[in-house]
Amino acid sequence: MTAPDPVRAGRALNGAAAGILVLEGIATLFVPRGIAQDGDGLTPGRLTYLLLLAVVLILAAGVQRRERGVLIGTVLQVPLLLTGLLNGVMWFVAGAFVLIWLYLLQVRKDLLGSPLGAPRVPEPGHEDGGTTPTP
Repeated sequence: MTAPDPVRAGRALNGAAAGILVLEGIATLFVPRGIAQDGDGLTPGRLTYLLLLAVVLILAAGVQRRERGVLIGTVLQVPLLLTGLLNGVMWFVAGAFVLIWLYLLQVRKDLLGSPLGAPRVPEPGHEDGGTTPTP
């Protein structure tokens, strides 16, 4: 199944991806408060990692219109999930965001034909957006 208007669907899904990345960046900014209360506390290295990750996630939201924007967002899911090493609660929070991201990629695949690529524009006479079969 592909979207009737893949370009419009691609824009909508890019907007959803940007929104998820912004929420991930905001959630990452809450982590230092939890880290400061247990274990070794909030070291300068941990604080730098979290602040840098939050800024990169928010900046990645701005490049979702670009061709490689979704790929960049997908790669950033790994360091987000690794924040669970700093605070155990982040395994659940980041895990939820990763699952939402994977769902978004599945919807992109269903509607656009590719989870990471640009939307395929259907050829005239072909509703599925695929290529013309060869005889």
